[in-house]
Amino acid sequence: MLKKRDVHDSHALYDLMIHPEVFPFVRQKASSYEEYLFLTKQTIEAEERGELISRTIQDEWGSPIGTISLFDIQENAGFLGTWLGKPYHGKGYNQQAKDAFFNELFFELGIETIFLRIRKQNVCSTKAAEKIPYVINANEPRQNLLSQINNGEDTFNLYEISKDLYTLHTLRTTSEVEDHHLKEA
Repeated sequence: MLKKRDVHDSHALYDLMIHPEVFPFVRQKASSYEEYLFLTKQTIEAEERGELISRTIQDEWGSPIGTISLFDIQENAGFLGTWLGKPYHGKGYNQQAKDAFFNELFFELGIETIFLRIRKQNVCSTKAAEKIPYVINANEPRQNLLSQINNGEDTFNLYEISKDLYTLHTLRTTSEVEDHHLKEA
């Protein structure tokens, strides 16, 4: 499902990224394949320096279909950025990728907090984030950070996923699945 970024995936990812329904939501935009290849190399180097964590999302056959990253890592916290190619929208890949990535971040790499910045006009993403049981609106408790991310022309809402809430959710859902299997037996 996830693998470390590799320049060999760049062509397939670039072709998916430039779709007009995907491109506006990609953080690391590139206007040519060569620029995307350069950005991918920079991403790999930035991960080696501990500045970000980035993975390629793969489908069940190992083909690259998007990326998921944690940017601007400071004090065991960072900002989530993810995108999928248009042919893969609505097929469950996004949630599978997030689950795998969050498990790696929280339980293997020592990340404590994941932030989501969602454009205020992006009603669909806002509603989706607010439905997730382990996501909290952080506009009030993180006002300093909110003002930092709202210093440009776009305005954002800030959401937070803490390791503690994610762990509690994971334990609860694992317990519910086990209880369901016991009842069936």
